Formats: sequence, C-alpha cells, structure tokens
Amino acid sequence: MPEHKNDALPYMQRTRDYYLKLGYGAPYKWAHYDTVPFAPMRKPLADCRVAIVTTAAPYRADKGDQGPDAPLNADAKFFSVYYESTASTPDLRISHIAIDRDHTYADDLGAYFPLEALHAAAKEKRIKEVGPHFYGLPTNRSKRTTIDTDCVVLTNQCNTDGVDIALLVPNCPVCHQSVSLAARALEEAGIVSVVMGCAKDIVENVGVPRFVFNDFPLGNSAGIPHNKRSQTDILHLALTTAETATKARTTVLSPFQWEGKSNWKDDYSNADKLTEAEIIKRKKAFDEGKAIAKRKRQNSKTP
Repeated sequence: MPEHKNDALPYMQRTRDYYLKLGYGAPYKWAHYDTVPFAPMRKPLADCRVAIVTTAAPYRADKGDQGPDAPLNADAKFFSVYYESTASTPDLRISHIAIDRDHTYADDLGAYFPLEALHAAAKEKRIKEVGPHFYGLPTNRSKRTTIDTDCVVLTNQCNTDGVDIALLVPNCPVCHQSVSLAARALEEAGIVSVVMGCAKDIVENVGVPRFVFNDFPLGNSAGIPHNKRSQTDILHLALTTAETATKARTTVLSPFQWEGKSNWKDDYSNADKLTEAEIIKRKKAFDEGKAIAKRKRQNSKTP
C-alpha cells in the first residue's frame, strides 16, 4: 500500500529528506507561528470585492520552455509582486516552480488560477464583484524578504483596490509558505484571506486564518484539471469558508479526490526511490537553477 495514501503528504519532512539525499547540508527552516491574526467579515459575502493572489508567472516568450510539461525553469521566475487586470484571461504558467510533474499536467489554468470560477460567482451574485486586478506573489525562500517587502507591497495594492477578500493560490512547497505569510499580513490589515492549497503541513505550520485543503498533487490548488465542477465547487467552498469561519486556523477539507494515479504521494520527491545517477542529475539541475535565480535576483536589484 502506498505510503500516506489516506493522509496528507508530509511535505516538510519529504523535502528535508530529499535535499539531504542530494547532498545539501542543514535542512530549510520553515516559518512557524503560535498565534494567528483573524479579520472577521465586515459585510455580507454578496457585498464583497474578491481578488486572487497567485504564485504563477506571466508567460514570457524569451524565457525558455514554459509549457505544461516543462521542467523547473528558473529563468521564468519573478522576484517582485506584480498585478494585472482581471478583465481578460491572462497567460500564466507554473514552469518556474517544482510542482508534481510526474502526476499532473499543467495545461488547465482553472486548476491553479480560479479566475473563471470567480467571475462566474460574481455573475451569479454570490459576490459583489471580482477585484480589478489579480496579484502575483514571488516564491521566495527568504521569509524576511517575503514579510518585509512582498507582503507590504501586496497589502498596499489590495487596500488601494478596495479588496474585501483575498484568495491565495500557491503551487510549490515554498509557494505555500509565501502565501501563508501573505495571508497573515492581509488579515493584520483587516482583509479576509483564504489559502487554497495542497501542502497542508506547510500552511498549518505557518498558521493561517482560513485554509481550504485540496488533497491533490502540487499545481492543483484550485481544483482537478479539466474538471470544471471541482474547480467551481472548490471556489465556492473557499468563499463559504471566508463567510462562515469564526476563528483562526480554520481548515476545511475539499470533498474531491484525485482522479489520477493513486501512488502520487509515495512517489513525490521520494529520496528512497532515486538512483545514484538520478541524484547526480537532479543536483546538477538544482544548482544550475539556483545560479540562474541568484543572477536574476541580483539584476532585479540593480538600479
């Protein structure tokens, strides 16, 4: 029987074991808080303006392969908060982060960016309106940069746009930490937040006000690919969670089950399943990606 078949995959431990196997030293220290801010709803859901926070990157033709089956592409990574109009459907990709490429296929935007479902909720008058912008939050291993820089910019822009509720949709493990830190900052500013994610242990370790947990492979925080019902129902579940939660650390489990291979939890970044050749190959790719990201980060700070 596959490990963790009926339990949430322990991403922090799995990631720790994986990188130790690749030869890296001290394990990454994940963010953790004992107390969690909580902003109560100040108006009915039907009177709320709702926005999406994503860790997906806008497609850029000059940044290499960003297709549905592209490997991790550090060159497509972004390093500062961006925002774009919600009036049309954007071309967002998740090739810049480590989603589960072996068990999912990032060819359905609705599985990781629920704008279509959110517009439908506004048309049905479940909410008042979709915010004028959606916001891109960087995937940053530096917790201090996320808190002191990215969360400040994001919160200010949400306030400028009059956002009542923010739906935060991460992809990779570190994405889940970043949006969890952002949710805390938004709540401290009085903006209701709901994290929609797949890495339960990371989100709950940080400590967030509201969390809709989808027990799917990474890259599907908003629903099952090509399953519109799951995407619609999970979006409505997030809205209901925003509306009905009465205390911090409210976690709601999605009723949907993954439709792909059942062994995805056992396979994901499982160091025990790697051959020596695979370890060498993956470490080389990771080191190259880090070098690209470091260079881009330095260039982004150059006046």
